[in-house]
Amino acid sequence: MFSKNSVALGLLAGLIAPAITWVVFEYILKNDALIMNKPGVHYLLAVGLNLLILRYAIKNDLGETAKGIMIVTFAVMIVAFIFRIS
Repeated sequence: MFSKNSVALGLLAGLIAPAITWVVFEYILKNDALIMNKPGVHYLLAVGLNLLILRYAIKNDLGETAKGIMIVTFAVMIVAFIFRIS
């Protein structure tokens, strides 16, 4: 299921950065950081990290993995946009 170049591996790799940023901002920092006054910083950080992972995948000719990472990146952006609007 998880070969070196598969969409499933890309989906999994793409979920790592948003999960880490959510844990850091929600449980470790607990609204104590100065950047917590800015509502979308952790989403922007997660997307930025995903784009770095995406660049690595494309540079190493992992096209299917890059597709999975891109799907998760856009899904995170859409979910963040919907939650920040409402």
